[in-house]
Amino acid sequence: MRSQTSTNNFPASSRTKQSVFKATVVGVDPGKDIAVLRVEAPDSLLQPLTLGTSKGLKVGQQSLAIGNPFGLDHTLTAGIISGLGREVKSPIGRPITNVIQTDAAINPGNSGGPLLDSSGRLIGMNTAIYSPSGASAGIGFAIPIDTVKYIVETLIADGRVVRPVLGISYLESRQAKALGIQNGVLVLDVPADSAAARAGLKGTRRTESGLIEIGDIIVKVGDDIINTESDLFQAVEDYQPGDYVDLTVNRIAASDNELVTKQMVIRTQLQSSAMYEPPQPQFNNRPISQ
Repeated sequence: MRSQTSTNNFPASSRTKQSVFKATVVGVDPGKDIAVLRVEAPDSLLQPLTLGTSKGLKVGQQSLAIGNPFGLDHTLTAGIISGLGREVKSPIGRPITNVIQTDAAINPGNSGGPLLDSSGRLIGMNTAIYSPSGASAGIGFAIPIDTVKYIVETLIADGRVVRPVLGISYLESRQAKALGIQNGVLVLDVPADSAAARAGLKGTRRTESGLIEIGDIIVKVGDDIINTESDLFQAVEDYQPGDYVDLTVNRIAASDNELVTKQMVIRTQLQSSAMYEPPQPQFNNRPISQ
């Protein structure tokens, strides 16, 4: 869970004293936009929030957001939960699902701050806003606390979150539509030494004559229909690294000066996301992942 390097101590006199402490990165999960920091401070000075649950939340119930919008620390804004089950993209493009939508003012600087219910229980972690101007437009998003708890526990235990991946690169759906691909995910690159390459998955390439040869278009994973990369991520997350999956792909090929689309099923083994991640930070003089 994201943490500020400054913490607040509230004595019985109710006066606020601010202290600054160093923190060490324990682990990060870019796929969910979450990091865990270990704050080097006496336990007596740290007052954890009461954890709630994101189950049973209702549209219309009160929500409170705390953060440092535009550098204005200790800011509290209030609103309601205005939507549930939303989806936003993480910094690496992986979808974050079941996101909480709130109209409590969230601005740059609120990211990583808590979203509370009316009883002060933590129900989410503020992560993004929808705004044409970059400032609050009354549509903010928070990762549900049940998702945060699972990721945090995993990061503390292992230092990373390992997910199943195909090990390929792809073209975003909105760009693929410009090529006339309305459904499915276009494969851009398949590393030569990957399981996907050994299974026969084909990437997009430039021919010797300079023409672009379109790669395979993934339209199904198992029985799950794939329309966008978000569908692909969600379908693959139902498996574990090492599992085999059946990919239904559309392959475009030239035949008698015409383009012909052939549908085929390719069985490939899912890889571990750890194979494609940079080295993890060190903690207590040992790799976090051990």
